Amino acid sequence: MTDSVLGGPPAAGRAVRHGTPRRWSIAGALLGLAIALVLFAPAGWLARALASATDGHLLIVDTRGSVWDGSGVLVLAGGAGSRDAAALPGRLRWKMGVKGLGLQLAARQDCCINGELLVGIRPGFGRLELSVDTRADWLARLPAGLLAGLGTPWNTLQLGGSLRLSARELRLESVQGRWRQFGELQLDLLNLSSRVSTVAPLGSYRLGIAADPGNAGVSNVRLQTLEGALQLSGAGTLSGGGGKSRFVGEAGAAPGREEALNNLLNIIGRRQGARSVLTIG
Repeated sequence: MTDSVLGGPPAAGRAVRHGTPRRWSIAGALLGLAIALVLFAPAGWLARALASATDGHLLIVDTRGSVWDGSGVLVLAGGAGSRDAAALPGRLRWKMGVKGLGLQLAARQDCCINGELLVGIRPGFGRLELSVDTRADWLARLPAGLLAGLGTPWNTLQLGGSLRLSARELRLESVQGRWRQFGELQLDLLNLSSRVSTVAPLGSYRLGIAADPGNAGVSNVRLQTLEGALQLSGAGTLSGGGGKSRFVGEAGAAPGREEALNNLLNIIGRRQGARSVLTIG
């Protein structure tokens, strides 16, 4: 009876009622902060994600704007510990928005991208899928000199010519950190020249990376000569599932061009008679 008079239980009830709105207000503030972080995420976040995914070989510097609408300078670099870097002229501009159950990034660069490069991004529990959604004969055309940014031996070769990138139904899928490719990526190296050779152009070449339909997580790599005095060929595999990647290539001279290309063949790889052998992995 005394407790009722003194108001003990009602006071406790009031404390509970006051505490509940307070907890809701804190939760609301945290939710609002999370939404603000997503909506106004700086462009540097996208740059850091790209640098991490490429081991520091593909960078976006001088970023402006946000993840959703931003720009920056695209740089090809030699990776950790390297001072070599080469930047594309002008600025890469992008917009990202929701499409279906995922996101789509639309990128433009006046110097090099064919119209608009569309990349689908579909995250999931323990997985991520990236796809090239652009339907065009080629995606981008870049100066071959950009490869000097990767360091040795490209900075010695100082290539001229152009690189043309294309894709056919290309899709990359990561499940628990293991990557798997679907479709094909193709890089054409057109009318190449080099400062260490008097032969110009050296030729045109094609590097293709295609999914192996019989071996999940493995992609086949093939290098072939389209035309030219310098003859290049090679084959190998890329493993996205923790296995070992490997490539073996050969370089040689077309008949009558052996002497003119001798110095270049010494730089490209290990000499075995008239040919130069390059082994990776």
